[in-house]
Amino acid sequence: MQLTITEMVLNSGPIGQLVMLTLLIFSVVSWSIVIMKSRLLKKVRLDSEDFLESFWQSANLNEAHASATEFEYSPQASVFIAGFTELQKINKIRSRKESVTQAETLDMQLATMDNLKRAIRKAESQELGILGASLPFLATTGSATPFIGLFGTVWGIMASFHEIGQKGSASLSVVAPGISEALVATAAGLAVAIPAVIFYNYFANKIDVIDGEISNFSTDFLNLVERDLMSRV
Repeated sequence: MQLTITEMVLNSGPIGQLVMLTLLIFSVVSWSIVIMKSRLLKKVRLDSEDFLESFWQSANLNEAHASATEFEYSPQASVFIAGFTELQKINKIRSRKESVTQAETLDMQLATMDNLKRAIRKAESQELGILGASLPFLATTGSATPFIGLFGTVWGIMASFHEIGQKGSASLSVVAPGISEALVATAAGLAVAIPAVIFYNYFANKIDVIDGEISNFSTDFLNLVERDLMSRV
């Protein structure tokens, strides 16, 4: 009698069913991450394109900041807001000082750039952390599920040999059903692992590209601020 994969799983022992349930959980969670991450990266791409267009068309940083809050999924917008907020704090400190010498002005400019760079680097790290969230689970799925499936296969084969010993026969009709049920676990493990590995590499590459785009924007933003500070000397 030919059995479907579902029947093989239902006819397997408790350990085999536990293995299949574990693989099913890994699969459901992995595909949920893939769907959510795909939607997030699409929103990031669209918002980033719109923000950069708005930023370079703005007459000044205040105008750029007013529009930056509209692009909540853009990492560049978040980095810019963090940098602009740090600049505002520094300007408030400067305004409290009535008179400063040229040497003090240069020192303040250096301090301004150092503080601004630290604020931007922190914002970059936070944005990349958000984009990379949940990717370790895909990596774990890709590396662990084949071995989970293999464990189910080994256990199923052990059970088949035990049944052979009880029946005292090693004919194909006795061995084949148990072996085929056991091999389903290996196939299931690979079916869960392969998409997880593919999408992990795909998302990791996308995030690397976004990381480069964020770094480019941060460099341009720092150059704008530095040129503005130099013009005031």
